[in-house]
Amino acid sequence: MKKVIKVANGQGFWGDSIDAPYNLVKYGDIDYLTLDYLAEVTLSIMQRQKLKNSQKGYATDFIDFINRVMKDIIKKDIKIITNAGGVNPEVCKEKLLELAKELNLDIKIAIIKGDDILNNIDLLLKEGVNFENMDNKSSFNNIQDRVYSANAYIDSFSIAEALSTGAQIVLAGRVSDPGLVLGPAIHEFNWKKDDYDKLAAGTLAGHILECGAQCSGGNYTDWKNVPNLANIGYPIAFLSDNTTFTISKNPESGGIINRYTIIEQVLYEMGDPNRYISPDVVVDFTSFNIKELGKDRVEISGVKGYKATDTYKVSINYFNGYKASGQLTISGPDALEKAKLTAKIIWERLKNSGISFDDSLTEYLGFSSCHGNKIGIFKKENNEIVLRLSVRDQDKNKIIRFGKELAPVITAGPPGVTGFSGGRPRPQEIIAFWPCLIDKKYIKTEVIS
Repeated sequence: MKKVIKVANGQGFWGDSIDAPYNLVKYGDIDYLTLDYLAEVTLSIMQRQKLKNSQKGYATDFIDFINRVMKDIIKKDIKIITNAGGVNPEVCKEKLLELAKELNLDIKIAIIKGDDILNNIDLLLKEGVNFENMDNKSSFNNIQDRVYSANAYIDSFSIAEALSTGAQIVLAGRVSDPGLVLGPAIHEFNWKKDDYDKLAAGTLAGHILECGAQCSGGNYTDWKNVPNLANIGYPIAFLSDNTTFTISKNPESGGIINRYTIIEQVLYEMGDPNRYISPDVVVDFTSFNIKELGKDRVEISGVKGYKATDTYKVSINYFNGYKASGQLTISGPDALEKAKLTAKIIWERLKNSGISFDDSLTEYLGFSSCHGNKIGIFKKENNEIVLRLSVRDQDKNKIIRFGKELAPVITAGPPGVTGFSGGRPRPQEIIAFWPCLIDKKYIKTEVIS
């Protein structure tokens, strides 16, 4: 057992920097590298990919990354923990083993199954699971026939179990985001399910790391004082067999880590700060102490944790109609006034044709589209405004009709209208989120090595 393990996160979401995890492997001194590819909607996209092609349903970018670093992670003995397996970890593993064969390398890979309950919904309903919406108490009957994906946020002990097989790469589906960091700590230090404070510390460390560079100067309030954002370093947690850990980064990298960057990330996706609920433990985010140890090094201590709940959160995604957005640039004198008139014209023409929508939105980009009047009104005259119009409806034909109404205002509206490109706005399916809880007794995880 190591006294200290170094766990880095090089991926905060699918689409994050392709170089960040590579740099951590190439230039970092780390034991574990975590990579988070899954947002709530991502699993529904993967599930639809898998339905069309049985060889899809995982984060394909992960294969490209491993192709760059497989030799290095074997040489340096860096373990990779990731949810890139999505809804098809078996095929993801096959692709990785094929890659290893091409590179003439031997690598052990473990997959974790059990989070994907899509095909078990009918059985679970018969056993008494109601899948009631935990936000608004809506009945699952309202959406049951429109479900695309259903995944439970399983606990981190499954990750520890996978690591115990000697796996170099652990492929999971929907584990909790902090769990990618907590899992290695459970494995290395043999933490038990009632080591509440230690589990809380590992969970907090994982929460700080889960968004990658967001804790090392990215998306930071004091952004003007962040050095070398172009080469921003991604975070590394130094974990021990206690409730104290430190957060740092590669010293040669850009960005900044201080108490304020850490605190801003702690506040990310915060509900009740006294009861941050994870599958493994309930964490009191008000309990810890934070201290700067030096340049880009922050210590967290005194984290308190409590017994985990008896339920797992389940992320369900379902079809909920169609949407489309289109935009025009309005330029010249009186740009905002002309943009408002242009919007009025389009909405009135649609109304005159008998078209109404479940929801619609008018935005004036460059004026007050993001914050309204909450941060003050511009005093200057805008010489151009981007007008963005959006609609949502269950009827796809209405969305198609909306897309036909933007271009005509170029010659049948006020002057200075331009910026219409890429063709008519096309209907896109809306994937809605349905959160619910399920008793842990119904979820059985399995590690396959």
